[in-house]
Amino acid sequence: MERNSASVVGNIGIGKKAKKSVQRSGKLQPIIWGSILPIILIIAWEFLSKIGVFPKHLLPAPTIVISKIIEMAQDGTLWSHLGITLYRIFFGFVLGVGFAVVLGAIVGYLKKAELLLDPIFQAFRSIPSLAWVPLFILWMGIGEPSKIALIAVGVFFPVYLNIVSGIQGVDRKIIEVGRIYNFTTYQLIKRIILPASLPSFLVGIRSGLGLGWMFVVAAELMGASKGIGYLLVYGQNTYSPELIIASIVLFAIMGKLTDSLLKGLEGKALHWQDSFVKN
Repeated sequence: MERNSASVVGNIGIGKKAKKSVQRSGKLQPIIWGSILPIILIIAWEFLSKIGVFPKHLLPAPTIVISKIIEMAQDGTLWSHLGITLYRIFFGFVLGVGFAVVLGAIVGYLKKAELLLDPIFQAFRSIPSLAWVPLFILWMGIGEPSKIALIAVGVFFPVYLNIVSGIQGVDRKIIEVGRIYNFTTYQLIKRIILPASLPSFLVGIRSGLGLGWMFVVAAELMGASKGIGYLLVYGQNTYSPELIIASIVLFAIMGKLTDSLLKGLEGKALHWQDSFVKN
């Protein structure tokens, strides 16, 4: 009996270890596959730069760009520029999502609100990001409020559109079932409309964050003295292509990291979905 129980315990322990190893390999697999193409492009870029296909004064080699990033990290300038950009993105993102959730829910749920508000939102959505810059400078100056407001505008529209689309895309039959069970308006929203529109809302959040990173460049053109967008302008004015490309690389890395964070939260929030699994 003791031997049998010991063997059962051992098998359970082995099973847990095997399960953990499978989970780890499942997490590493997307990282490995996603790294193949960037590594190939970086190697090709380095090789073509070394043999002179890409002029150094126009497109420096990846090693030079990485050296520039390391240099800025060592002297501390990188962290100050990165910190202020993340600060602007965070508050602009929160502000844009907050307004989008409130207005999108109202427009998506109330027909009269859609007729009243949606046309003007669609008109504002067509305005290019740089067109807001002189107006925000006139209203709020060149300080942080104007920059955060510009980022919030960029974040607002994709989140708003996806919330409206998600709410209006809820199956009418499911709502009728809720009414049969005498759900109140609050219960309909909480138990049926919000869960059904959550996938579209989360997609809008990720799209909004992506546009937020685009709008932060325009925001940091508004008289900024710090930020990754400022480094782009500074690199242009000082004719430093390695600084320009380093700034672009930093934007790509930070954008990817923040998107991966939201994607992870999306996966946890939608774990209940029986979705299609790719081969």
